[in-house]
Amino acid sequence: METVFALCATLLIGFNLLGIVLAGWRLMRRDADNDLVRQRPPVSVVVPLRGVETFTPLTLARAFELDWPDYELLFCVADQDDSVIDEVRRAEAAHPMIPTQLLTGDDRISANPKLNNCVKGWRAARHDWVILADSNVLMPTSYITTMMSAWQPDSGLVCSPPLGSRPIGFWAHVECAFLNGSQGRWQYAAEAIGIGFAQGKSMLWNKPFLEDHGGIRALAAEIAEDAASTKLVRNAGLKVHLVSTPFEQPLGRRHAGEIWSRQARWARLRRVTFPQYFAPEILTGALPPLLFAVAAAAMMEMSLVATAFAVLALMYLPELALAALNRWPISFHTLPAMIARDMVMPLVWARSWIGTAVAWRGNVMTIGTAESTLAGPHAE
Repeated sequence: METVFALCATLLIGFNLLGIVLAGWRLMRRDADNDLVRQRPPVSVVVPLRGVETFTPLTLARAFELDWPDYELLFCVADQDDSVIDEVRRAEAAHPMIPTQLLTGDDRISANPKLNNCVKGWRAARHDWVILADSNVLMPTSYITTMMSAWQPDSGLVCSPPLGSRPIGFWAHVECAFLNGSQGRWQYAAEAIGIGFAQGKSMLWNKPFLEDHGGIRALAAEIAEDAASTKLVRNAGLKVHLVSTPFEQPLGRRHAGEIWSRQARWARLRRVTFPQYFAPEILTGALPPLLFAVAAAAMMEMSLVATAFAVLALMYLPELALAALNRWPISFHTLPAMIARDMVMPLVWARSWIGTAVAWRGNVMTIGTAESTLAGPHAE
């Protein structure tokens, strides 16, 4: 039995290292200029908004500073009394040269409140190239150029995972560990082997292509618009590609409860939309190989402390190297945050199989395998 446990630990550590190598290789590969970058076609940027967060003024201002000759901004707000409207007006007044529309109202085409909020922006978009961008994306001036550079002949969609940045406090570093070292790493590893998954933070669509495949309503086929996008693109015989450098999502201060709520919601979405990929997630992180290795060491009367140290070093040092090479946030919180993440991950995975109702930005979503529903406003 000790041989079996040792083999399991070795395989899991090896799988972790493979993911880091693949992600690192993909992130080192820079996208070359293509026809889209050279031609610089006009672009519509659709940004759904709800409420004012710590970095909202900054992320709004950045959207007006993109280095692209012809683009329009379409800000979508479901509630006409939302306080974020004043922030949009201030940013728009400071940048009068950028064509901007502020659209209010709610088109309930799905159980996904963000997708519902995007519908009016998609319909109003004047250009063939449309970016759906979350309001908490900190767009660099090269935002559109980077998205366009990633478009390849077999692309049906280009996305960017969020890069957690500007963390304040321990729990914000835990969220960075989830976003960057875990979820971002595995997304880039998957794309490196040709099975890219969409990420709803930033999505570059060719509008005629999506209209030919059901339009924005087609993204309501799944409770998560990025899951529906992935399946739509694959069914069309095309691929989802990722940008070579992910865009920042500034975090600020975070609390344990909101990390748990967000990760549990995302895990539930992954379980419902891609169960075949979600089920093995229980084997990721340091805890499974650590348990297998310590059990094998105990049976073979080896040092448990030395075994545990070796496993943790093999799991975390490569991840720290990946973060350092890509200049992701690193501090004295980083290693403890990675350990905390890996302790929480099995609990999040187990929680995803229990219950269906989750809260997201004031909405109660019931996420089911057969059907998902949106219950309406709810105070989180």
